[in-house]
Formats: sequence, structure tokens, C-alpha cells
Amino acid sequence: MPDAAAATLPSGESAKAALEFLTEMSPDLRGAAILGPANEVLAGTGEEPERWGEDAAALFAVADEAEAAPVEQVHIATEQGEVFAVRNAGLAAVTVTDRFALASLMLFDMRSTLRQLASPDLGGSEPPESRQGEG
Repeated sequence: MPDAAAATLPSGESAKAALEFLTEMSPDLRGAAILGPANEVLAGTGEEPERWGEDAAALFAVADEAEAAPVEQVHIATEQGEVFAVRNAGLAAVTVTDRFALASLMLFDMRSTLRQLASPDLGGSEPPESRQGEG
């Protein structure tokens, strides 16, 4: 089951900084978005960033129905690339990556990004900490 909702919604600026950090940490990433509790796009890449919210809502709806309960993460791999979606602390992150992206690392980075954004201590104002050994 997904984590509880975030106490406060991060600002668009914080979400954009987090998305930039996620992009920097994940060289295989082609596009991504950070979404609020109602699938509203807080930050997204591409020419039509609002599409991330619509598409993520559909992806999570299908995954939830298949499991008969809300899922925390979705991973789809094809010959052309991979899709990752994570819900945490009332927020969601969705990414599209090149083929053969390291799933465990991608999911870790996404979840860390969402936790950082939802953190009341930081108010989502700082990008997530890098993985140990990265810098």
C-alpha cells in the first residue's frame, strides 16, 4: 500500500530541483515527472508535461486493479526502454529510461527523491542526498 500523504505539497520550484537532481543521478533517464496526490504535475519534462499526470493516473489505475490494492511501484520493460512509477508519501514519480537501466538503482533514486520532497524537516527545499560514494 502506498505511504501516507505528504503533510504539505512541495513547491513547483522544489519539485523541479528534485527532478533535475534525479535526471543528473540517472544517466539512462529519457524523461520524468514528479506528481502530487491528485496526479497533478509538479514538475515534468517534455513539450507537454501535463500528459505525465494523465498517463501516470492510467498506469497506476491499471496496476492497482490488477493487484486489487494500491501498488507502491510499477516497472515495465520493453525492447525500446523501461517505465518506472513510484508512489511515496502522497507523491509520485514516473520515469522513462533507456533499455537495461538498473531497476534497483532507478527505484531507489525515485523513492529517495520523493521522501526528500515530502520531508517536513526540509520542506522539499533541497535536492535529495546523493547515493553513498557518488558526488
